Amino acid sequence: MLFSNRTDAGKKLAERLSGYSGRKDLLVLALPRGGVPVAFEVARELGAQLDVFIVRKLGVPGHEELAMGAIASGGIRVLNMDVVRSLRISDDTIAAVAAAEQVELERREHLYRKGRPEPDIEGRTVILIDDGLATGATMSAAVQAVRVKKPAHLTVAVPTAAKDACDEFEREVDEVICLTTPEPFYGVGAWYADFSQTSDKEVCELLERSFGAREGKDDGISRA
Repeated sequence: MLFSNRTDAGKKLAERLSGYSGRKDLLVLALPRGGVPVAFEVARELGAQLDVFIVRKLGVPGHEELAMGAIASGGIRVLNMDVVRSLRISDDTIAAVAAAEQVELERREHLYRKGRPEPDIEGRTVILIDDGLATGATMSAAVQAVRVKKPAHLTVAVPTAAKDACDEFEREVDEVICLTTPEPFYGVGAWYADFSQTSDKEVCELLERSFGAREGKDDGISRA
């Protein structure tokens, strides 16, 4: 295993991203849910604002772990046409899955933000973070949606990724940081000793702690 858990992965990723530390325009955006514990550590170490950017994978019916695409805030939809064509997935099936995932996307927006406005992205240095990349479909949707908001600089950073997925983003963003690209990849969870599901409660708690810290409150985190 390369990482004990997502917190460990976040600390190691923060070391690699140390060049961004202290930038006033820096915004760290986490892909929920698994990306939030990773991004929390990065934002804390870099002294950056943390927020979430919500993206939903479009899983193939009956094989939901296989992504045929993804949707993101702002009406962005990305399809993996290789998967769609090879499995002969119909437009109606794609539309039905996308509609169901849109409901979940909106639920998470409401739950995680608690009335807080979306962060201003235009003209800022943005780091998009997840706990890993397999097909890259989810991150690709996030990249496209963030690009619409005109950041000055956009970086994708993950602890582990399939090499092909990591390489793909070299053409899409200003910088790509993949700490590890094991081959064969197997899957993101293969490289974590603890890859238990991140809960909505944990996401909300980490966001509250990060927001509280930036407002000058005690976030209850030991820095020893």
